Amino acid sequence: MAELETRRLGRTEMRPKSLGMGCASLSRHTDQESIDAVRYATELGINYIDTSPAYGDSERKVGLALEGGWRDKIYLQTKAGSHPQRRGYTAEDIRWSVNNSLKMLKTDYLDAVLIHDPGDINIPLAPGHALDELLKIRDEGTIGFIGLGVRSHDFHKKAIETGNIDIILTYLDYTLLDQSVAKTTLPLAKKYDVGIILASILSMNSLTGIEPKNDAITHDMWEWCNNKGISIRDLAIQFCLAVPIDGIVMPGPGTKKHVEEVYKSATIDIPPEIWHDFRAKFGVGI
Repeated sequence: MAELETRRLGRTEMRPKSLGMGCASLSRHTDQESIDAVRYATELGINYIDTSPAYGDSERKVGLALEGGWRDKIYLQTKAGSHPQRRGYTAEDIRWSVNNSLKMLKTDYLDAVLIHDPGDINIPLAPGHALDELLKIRDEGTIGFIGLGVRSHDFHKKAIETGNIDIILTYLDYTLLDQSVAKTTLPLAKKYDVGIILASILSMNSLTGIEPKNDAITHDMWEWCNNKGISIRDLAIQFCLAVPIDGIVMPGPGTKKHVEEVYKSATIDIPPEIWHDFRAKFGVGI
């Protein structure tokens, strides 16, 4: 098996392992399952943990997992603007959200905070709103870096071109099924030295290895892999790991077993002929 490589996350100069852990699905599991998942991931060397107040009680569970010295072992990222009790992108909303996240996560410092899922990118970027407030909080020493987590490539572009965004989290648009972000955000991020996080790389569970039933192409890929004696999850994760970015890829395991599965998929040896045949069949591969 290969090992996870250390990556440079753009101009942040943070040096996480290539595989991060998204924590949205922790809300579907018990406190102990969540604690075990986060700590097991950390033991395996996965050292970039991402959460959000929008992910149910994920922040609280991550906070529990990081007690007792575990916080010092990882880069910790959350988001702002999408808290269900106070969704908004004014300076007051963002300040409240960051302070609440610090409390939930039981920490006094966040390595990164992302503006999360705005419906109109002009609102958080407007003077005196989310971006300006995050810059103030950064200058106060409470957060390290500022980013944007949203799907729209146009929103990525506007945010990157402010010169004040250090990280872009893009999701669903670099997978075995869709690589559209490779033509838009990825080259722009490279130009501005912005770190990239590829999220939802398993396409909302379509590429986990469980039989997909809602899409013919995905099912064909799954069946092809089964006939070859491999998991589509292995190809899905390593395909994303192979893209030349200054950044990381981020699946969302919710339990220790799920962590073990994604780590194995990221590090297992895949014969070159598998990739050759997969590309010949589906037009995508390494």
